[in-house]
Amino acid sequence: MLRCGLACERCRWILPLLLLSAIVFDIIALTGRGWLQSEDRSQTSSLWWKCPTEDGGTGSAAEGCDSLMEYAWGRAAVAMLFCGFIILIICFILSFFALCGPQMLVFLRVIGGLLALAAVFQIISLVIYPVKYTQTFNLHANGAVLYIYNWAYGFGWAATIILIGCAFFFCCLPNYEDDLLGNAKPRYFYTSA
Repeated sequence: MLRCGLACERCRWILPLLLLSAIVFDIIALTGRGWLQSEDRSQTSSLWWKCPTEDGGTGSAAEGCDSLMEYAWGRAAVAMLFCGFIILIICFILSFFALCGPQMLVFLRVIGGLLALAAVFQIISLVIYPVKYTQTFNLHANGAVLYIYNWAYGFGWAATIILIGCAFFFCCLPNYEDDLLGNAKPRYFYTSA
């Protein structure tokens, strides 16, 4: 990392900003209406419900929407994504304390481990949903209609990818403790012969 000219003491706040963007992406995934949409726009689904309208509606039974919380896999997908989200918020808060002082650098690997755990929870959620949704509602029965996993589902995967990357960097940062604290000697790429 340092050989490319990236100074740790100046850029250490990039990781909490990445965690903040992952939080925003998870909020969009949890509340978004566009998890699944049929190509003919006859059906829209979110993480919480399935509606026969184009815009997704409000999820009420009066609009003909079905709650996905009636199914065990629906509750499991929400619970896993929400657990990953809670762990992400905890890691975001801990990252400020861990990067503030030299005595807190020991928590960087703990944060990295928690982020990896959150990523595992989210991957499980993002795999359960399409597999069980397709099986439960038999989406392959009508070959004329194409179903597309849409933007909110994509935001869930984007947050998960950011979690995996941040977990890697939080686990590697303690190896550069002197660089983080500004105690390292300058390294020169050019040496005289």
